[in-house]
Amino acid sequence: MPAKKLFIEIFRHPDAPRNGHAIQREAVRAIIRAQNRLLMIYSTVNNDYKFPGGGRKDGESLPQTLRREVQEECGASVTRIERFLGSVIEYDLPYENGYQLFRMTSYYYLCQISERHQPLHLDEYEQRLGFTPVWVDIEDALRANRAVLNSRFSNIPKWTERETRVLEFIRQHLTRD
Repeated sequence: MPAKKLFIEIFRHPDAPRNGHAIQREAVRAIIRAQNRLLMIYSTVNNDYKFPGGGRKDGESLPQTLRREVQEECGASVTRIERFLGSVIEYDLPYENGYQLFRMTSYYYLCQISERHQPLHLDEYEQRLGFTPVWVDIEDALRANRAVLNSRFSNIPKWTERETRVLEFIRQHLTRD
């Protein structure tokens, strides 16, 4: 039986359409696991977890983006991309004039890494949010992210819902592998 593919759609705003003149962004995210633990990026400011990864630059392939982002955020090299797990599409209203929607597609890949021994190269906002690569038990990551989602925090990061839903998918479909 083929593995179940991840596919989630998230509508960030009730008026966000699915179709229309869109600003599109593509991102790649790494799922790196050892037993029931995942290598994730912890934010010391938000107290939540996200998968290593980020936006695709012009001319980059998805695997190139994945390798670059894991090296920047985790200080490790991707040694093997095992398989494409699936995608999450997020719809929102655009900030830019002349567009009807903002659509972001995140592609998730299971992969393996080398030992971490390279320096991190975090963007300014990632430094400001206290991004730190950590090995975390999937249940602990879910608990922390759900606490953030259920808090009265007025500025919950948009990634927290997405990553929580992906964690739930992993727990249901991959923890038995």
